[in-house]
Amino acid sequence: QVQLVESGGGLVQAGGSLSLSCAASGSIIRVNDMGWYRQAPGKRRELVAIITSDDRTHYAESVKGRFTISRDGVKNTVYLQMNTLKPEDTAVYYCNADINTPQALRTYWGQGTQVTVSS
Repeated sequence: QVQLVESGGGLVQAGGSLSLSCAASGSIIRVNDMGWYRQAPGKRRELVAIITSDDRTHYAESVKGRFTISRDGVKNTVYLQMNTLKPEDTAVYYCNADINTPQALRTYWGQGTQVTVSS
């Protein structure tokens, strides 16, 4: 069994910063790509950023230059540093990871954490 547990998030004023983290645990052989997605009320879930196992990164255009994704391969943890936050960044943020277990390779999701940016 694999779990992704997120932490961080909360309420911040526009222009402020927040940091998210997400740790994978369980019967893990290998963690491959890890990423962050978000879903605002009434909208579809969208990609925020992804990081590969060799630390290549990709960002949504809306967060480029403001958000930074990173990972700790030893701790199987992915981070999202969010700076210069805007009200339109308000959403539930979900981490995900493609993980090899003894049984299979599949994608796992965190439970989601709320980020609210006030104007």
